[in-house]
Amino acid sequence: MAAKKAKLPKGAIQPRAAVLQMAPYSPPTAGRSGKLRLDFNENTVGCSPRVIAAIRDRVEAGMLAVYPEYGAAKHAIARYFRVKPEQFVFTNGTDEAIQVFINTYIDDGQEVVVLKPAYAMYRFYAEMAGAKIKEVPYPQPGMEFPLEALLEAITPRTRAVLLANPNSPTGTGISLLGIERILHRARQAAVLVDEAYYEFCGVTALTEIERVPNLFVCRTFSKVFGMAAMRLGCLFSHEANIEFLHKAQSPYSVNALAVEAALAAVEDTGYVEGYVAEVLAARELLCVGLERMGIAFVPSSANFVLGHFGARAVEVRDALREQAILVRDRSYEAPGCVRITVGTREQTRRLVTALEEIWTR
Repeated sequence: MAAKKAKLPKGAIQPRAAVLQMAPYSPPTAGRSGKLRLDFNENTVGCSPRVIAAIRDRVEAGMLAVYPEYGAAKHAIARYFRVKPEQFVFTNGTDEAIQVFINTYIDDGQEVVVLKPAYAMYRFYAEMAGAKIKEVPYPQPGMEFPLEALLEAITPRTRAVLLANPNSPTGTGISLLGIERILHRARQAAVLVDEAYYEFCGVTALTEIERVPNLFVCRTFSKVFGMAAMRLGCLFSHEANIEFLHKAQSPYSVNALAVEAALAAVEDTGYVEGYVAEVLAARELLCVGLERMGIAFVPSSANFVLGHFGARAVEVRDALREQAILVRDRSYEAPGCVRITVGTREQTRRLVTALEEIWTR
């Protein structure tokens, strides 16, 4: 049930027009403990044991009493991502990466191009800035990346382009050649490529940040690393751009525990590789199961699959919830579609078994 809208008391200050016009973003995050979490594309088994050990062994009272220092950690994380420390900033999750990008480059009334459906925070922060938003729709039902339509939408008036590769909730991606075409078309705009699901597809633009001055790339520790609660991301670009991003960012927005956790996470590459291999095998298992049931789906390059459940989308979501399995109904932006996070093969078998029972009722 939607929360009742509070009435402003007499004499209250009205917010900015941009805020008044925005639709609220209210992710259903309550009551998820103890359930099979296939609704937010998180790592479904948790972070590396080294992360827990690092927090237990390295954290002491004195450390929590001082503001965080990022110098040593930046060098270690830079080595992992194969960039220079001067080519990125730590952010409080990908959300802050998007916010800092928008705050640095977008003024009120400037044009921002985004895809639809896509991660809600692109539009959210652009609206907060008072930007003029131009949406490029994914073609339905196939949801292939709309490269030609996006290129056509980019004009000299475009100030920024925000896209994810692969995209959520569609799971579809674009090749590096396609990204190069977008960058060439948007030479007068800032282009942000969100690579939250990079590890599951292997396509990255991160190698191009030194060569292409208007390119920005963000990564997150919330997905494959299993650290969503820590809220840590990285925003990469040419080092000249990073100086401006620093000016638009709070100096201590990333907490020291998150940085310690990240240092341990990137040391355990075997854990990440093993989890990715498990997810890719489970994704194939899920797709075979959906095909067997006659449920159409969008071929995915990420750790989730968007299924076409038609008029039964909400019914399926609710019936799975009754069995403590959480999936995400996306009908509000992709009619009749449910997004299913891919976890382990064991978890996927449990999901498919439950789904078969529901679908054949």
